[in-house]
Amino acid sequence: MSDQREAGGASPAPVTPVTPGTPAGRPDTPCVAVCSTTFDEVCRGCGRTVAEVAHWVSMSADAKELVWQRILAQGYPRRNK
Repeated sequence: MSDQREAGGASPAPVTPVTPGTPAGRPDTPCVAVCSTTFDEVCRGCGRTVAEVAHWVSMSADAKELVWQRILAQGYPRRNK
C-alpha cells in the first residue's frame, strides 16, 4: 500500500470548509461561540447585532458580505487566543 502522507511524515493540513459565495478561507459565519449582548444590541464576540445574528441564515450573500466588512473593520470577530 502507498503512504498518502507528504515527505517527512507530516500529514497534510486540514482543509477549512468554505461555503459557496464566501471568500476563500473565511468561515460561513463570524460566530466565535462567545455570545454576549448583555449591555447593548451588539454581540461582544462576533460584532453582529441581535437582528443580524437572528437572520444570518436567511441573509443574502451580499448582505452577509456587508456585515463581514463592517465587523472586520471594527476588530471583530474576537477569538480567544
